[in-house]
Amino acid sequence: MKARVHVMLKAGVLDPQGAAVRHALGAMGFDQVTAVRQGKVIDLELAEGTSEADVAEMCEKLLANTVIESYSVEIL
Repeated sequence: MKARVHVMLKAGVLDPQGAAVRHALGAMGFDQVTAVRQGKVIDLELAEGTSEADVAEMCEKLLANTVIESYSVEIL
């Protein structure tokens, strides 16, 4: 069983890495990019019987900083 976790900064939290990517893209001629928010994707190999709630608990305890980040879980 596999799960994919998407972690992104919450709206309103400054994203300096995203800003640096947007700036670099602009310098490369990609002027159509007006904003970038950067996040992370975590793929998990799970034992059978692991629930989405178990993965959410992993996110709450380790994989995401829920003060500044939001996450979504996708069971693959």
